[in-house]
Amino acid sequence: MTLETHPLTINAFGIPLAGELRLPHGSGPHPGLVFTGPFTGVKEQVVAIYATALAERGYATLTFDHRNFGASGGARRQHEDAMGKLDDLLAATSALAEHPDVDAERVGVVGVCMGGGYALRHAAFDPRVKALGVVAAAFNDPADMQAGMGTDGYRAVMADLAEVAAAEVESGEIEYINAVSENPDVAAAMPGQEPFDYYGTDRSAAPGWRNQITRLSIRELLTFDAAKGADFLGETPFLVVHGRTDDFCSPEAAARIVERSGDNAEIRWLDTTNHIDLYDNPKFVEPAIDHLTAWFDQHLASTS
Repeated sequence: MTLETHPLTINAFGIPLAGELRLPHGSGPHPGLVFTGPFTGVKEQVVAIYATALAERGYATLTFDHRNFGASGGARRQHEDAMGKLDDLLAATSALAEHPDVDAERVGVVGVCMGGGYALRHAAFDPRVKALGVVAAAFNDPADMQAGMGTDGYRAVMADLAEVAAAEVESGEIEYINAVSENPDVAAAMPGQEPFDYYGTDRSAAPGWRNQITRLSIRELLTFDAAKGADFLGETPFLVVHGRTDDFCSPEAAARIVERSGDNAEIRWLDTTNHIDLYDNPKFVEPAIDHLTAWFDQHLASTS
């Protein structure tokens, strides 16, 4: 049987977000999951794979394009708006919880890559989220960024980006760079072969994805603190699924965030060869989905 799939427009405080709701077979109300995905990603890419699989396993799943991306609204196109994305997740959680086919007491969140950090930060401050699962997550922390770049290096980048902001304010023109490029001479937010092998090829083909990002999105990545969500989760069950080999989202950071989150957090390791193995490689995606299913089955069990 084919899953029921419905378009759903989410009102994110005046910004319309294009969503897709997948309903499992059988009568509801069903437990529900909100999905948020990688940096620059749109709803037809990574999150669609995970959302479809979990819908087939009994969950109502909501994927959507964040503001400024894909088919969603937002005037500053292709711009990573960290606080805006948290507003999007707040609105998406409301939309899912209020749906008549969803049990509002059994709502969870799934984040992949950058979405993992956003999911953590969102779940930490929204008690409606009863369980959290993240995959190959990036737990951005400005302190870690500064430590890696050095104080002077970090401040130099901030100064450069402040000049970009000043120029944009004066001219009204937004500066863009590539999202990915396999050419080292072309500026890209995600340089190198590995991200290009996914986003720059048919593997990620999606009508709403563009190989473009505002340069000031880099400032968002360097200043947004997702990791502090670990300090505010309370009793919320938190599962991290992460690859042992990952040059983009540190396995060491994943281990630290689980330790920081306390007794309700657990980690499942997979023997990946790279970060994007957990995007679309069945060898790793399927066990990741198994781990998520078991976790949500345990923590979003019927409350009746």
